[in-house]
Amino acid sequence: MSAQTPQTTSWDETVDVLVVGSGGAALTGAYSAAAQGLDTLVVEKTEYFGGTTAYAGACLWLPGNQAQARAGVEDSADLARAYFRSLVGDATPHELQDAYLDGAGPLVEFLERDELIDFEYRPFPDYYPGPGRFDAGRGVFPVPLERPEGSAELLDAVRPPAYAERLRLPAPEGPLEDGRALIGRLLLALHGAGGRAERHTALTALVQDDTGRVTGAEVRTASGGTRRIEARRGVLLAAGGYERASDLRRTWGNGPGADWTMGPAGGGTGDALRAATGLGATATMLDESWWCPSVLFPDGSAAFALGFRAGVFVDARGRRFANECLSYDRMGRAMMAAGAGDRPDRPVWWVWDAAHGEEPPGIVLVPTDRESFEQAGVWRTADTIEGIAAEIGVPADALAATVKTFNGYAAEGHDPEFGRGDDPYDRFFTDPESTVPNPCLLPLERGPFHAVRIVLGDLGTKGGLGTDVHARVLRGDGSVIEGLYAAGNTAANVTGPVYPGPGAPIGTGMVFGHRAATHMASGT
Repeated sequence: MSAQTPQTTSWDETVDVLVVGSGGAALTGAYSAAAQGLDTLVVEKTEYFGGTTAYAGACLWLPGNQAQARAGVEDSADLARAYFRSLVGDATPHELQDAYLDGAGPLVEFLERDELIDFEYRPFPDYYPGPGRFDAGRGVFPVPLERPEGSAELLDAVRPPAYAERLRLPAPEGPLEDGRALIGRLLLALHGAGGRAERHTALTALVQDDTGRVTGAEVRTASGGTRRIEARRGVLLAAGGYERASDLRRTWGNGPGADWTMGPAGGGTGDALRAATGLGATATMLDESWWCPSVLFPDGSAAFALGFRAGVFVDARGRRFANECLSYDRMGRAMMAAGAGDRPDRPVWWVWDAAHGEEPPGIVLVPTDRESFEQAGVWRTADTIEGIAAEIGVPADALAATVKTFNGYAAEGHDPEFGRGDDPYDRFFTDPESTVPNPCLLPLERGPFHAVRIVLGDLGTKGGLGTDVHARVLRGDGSVIEGLYAAGNTAANVTGPVYPGPGAPIGTGMVFGHRAATHMASGT
């Protein structure tokens, strides 16, 4: 990719706003621009709209919004600020934090002015204890989208769910749900506001004038040709991160690499980041991702897993090393701290017993196929603890001691080592009718015992371009690259090294995508 082309007055097309990418941040920015009267074009590199957002449950961490108020949830930017500051502190500029928190509620109000965009509150706990924490959560979700008449061409281009795409299954019929509902609603609203969106169109270069202002971009079309698109008000880069760029991840020491990411194939290759840094843009937090424990698949890929209802995670020593019920980013960081599951030579195994069935007792975003997993050696079964220890290559006496200790904790209802079950998030996925002392602590007592391999995966990278409160991209000296904006995983995230609650990745991206569009619409 060329980072820059010579200045030119020869354009193939002229728009007010060019948006690169089509996830939640990109489409929020695009719709916001179009709704404010700007001629807006979205270009998407892959065959589908939606990016990683389409895979998501699409809880949105947008504190103090009217969808919460409709459900009787009393929240505010100030309550969220107390919580956010207690976690993030000075890891990111306070003015960026305030821009996000103060902009969340107004964004929901702005979006819901369009009858095509609708949100609802559903409980999902914040991820950390602290002042201002909501034990029942403060997230809102897009309402499932019935397919309006005449919308098939647009909605059929929304990325399928992760399981369907990974297993090469057709997208489900009927209403769009979760992240696909968010993408579908934003696409329809964008179309209704006069904006356009194109697939199979990849960014190849940003164009500057002789003052250093970004005036447009070069893109590669499906036929392999080049188009030069002038963007009179600006270019918004919201094309995801570099989760699929093995070279960038190696350079920046970003985790185990591209094989274990949940980012969709074909995207997340860092194109926007490369183009902007080629113009002198600063980039930070490049070793950071939205981490998660993931189930290793036979082909070497991995799938996000959460909501662990039973079993234990053990490392190569046959020992537990963390509270398995931690929120996924916290568990991923615990894996890194313990040197467990972050490399092929440091395995983690999720072990459970027959009382919890033959399928993994939790939520795996892509369904497991036991036969193929067993053939690949990433699923093991044995009648005894000693047998499963031999199958997964850990010391039998250590695993037996681990299980005996854990079963004692289950009988007592308390895990003094790691506090499993002490936090509202831990208990969120458990059986509400359970009568055991601690529903997060269920003993492992009878064979056969099962084990599947767990690795350190991610939902995308979270480091990226430095930006100001208007999402304008900054140079290393702090000056603004005029005409260039970034949001979503293309930008360094305002949460720093913390994942405060469900929907923070999409929520932050949406707020700054909207702020970028509003700044472009202001003409300043």
